[in-house]
Amino acid sequence: MNKTEQARLIIGRLSEQAEGNSIVHRISPLCKLFITIVFIGVTTSYGKYDLSGLFVMILFPVIWYQFAEVSFSECLYRLRYVMPLVVIMGLANPFFDKEIVLYVGRVGISGGVISMLVLILKGLLCLFMSYLLVATSSIEEMCIAMRRIHIPAFFTTLILLTFRFVTLFLEELSVMTEAYQLRAPGQKGIQFGAWGSFLGQLILRSVDRAQALYESMVLRGYSGEISYYGYKKYSKWSVLITVLNLCLVVLVRYVRF
Repeated sequence: MNKTEQARLIIGRLSEQAEGNSIVHRISPLCKLFITIVFIGVTTSYGKYDLSGLFVMILFPVIWYQFAEVSFSECLYRLRYVMPLVVIMGLANPFFDKEIVLYVGRVGISGGVISMLVLILKGLLCLFMSYLLVATSSIEEMCIAMRRIHIPAFFTTLILLTFRFVTLFLEELSVMTEAYQLRAPGQKGIQFGAWGSFLGQLILRSVDRAQALYESMVLRGYSGEISYYGYKKYSKWSVLITVLNLCLVVLVRYVRF
């Protein structure tokens, strides 16, 4: 299986996860978006040396993943290319902040090491909650939630169409790659000399598909903003969960355990 097929399977897997029937899936997308924003805001508000306080925030992703029936190991696998970037962000801290602020036995730990761990943990927690939002809400639901908080329709439409066009782009790439392999049996990959023409043809075919998609949308009444149907309106259950989560996050943030 080539990389293109793997990417299409990942997108399909995320769409299948978003159609689940767990407790978290049944919460309104607007409430889930609000919960994620509040969690990220509170997580990033911790001080650069407050490692012990930040550790308590790990409980929220652990509990939410259990209720959502989302595999945490699969989350780690999906984010394997992003997590190293989060780790790299804090690697320079120990070189700039060398003052010893903590002793473990006779071993002194500098403030740079602690701030590095805090920065890495903040990034990972934000990634985990963001992935949970994507895994339990479809792209349409997230766009609807963003429209409910008055994000301009231009941005939500752009996000939705970009996500949809990625699938079309991968389909065109898969067809062209398969056609190339049939014309060059036994050859591994695409020759360097063919990269230019291959990329040019891919862009032209993608533009044609995009134009056809736009024309079909216009024929169906598109006038600048996409109409969303089947929106899960926020219920008393969703509001209760949101308020409860907000209270717990604030409690954990300002009460030291």
